[in-house]
Amino acid sequence: MKFRPLHDRILLRRIEQEAKTAGGIIIPDTAKEKPVEGQIVAVGSGLRDDSGKVIPLEVKAGDRVLFSKWAGTEVTINGEELLVMKESDVVGIVEAA
Repeated sequence: MKFRPLHDRILLRRIEQEAKTAGGIIIPDTAKEKPVEGQIVAVGSGLRDDSGKVIPLEVKAGDRVLFSKWAGTEVTINGEELLVMKESDVVGIVEAA
């Protein structure tokens, strides 16, 4: 199945964080929180303004982003758990140092 988000929505895959702290302590699954970092899989065409002009999204497929904790709707596509959310739920783009 293929999925293409509409308007200002994006489809992303959560990026799991390490299960070990910097000091070497292993964090059990029950104490972990859902990751707030993800990689964008697909983006919509953009949002229309009052005059009907399409405003393109600032993010693109392949970007690593941080998003708010409770954002998005979980969907399963081809057996993979993904999130669909609005671009406004993205806090920022993570760039390599």
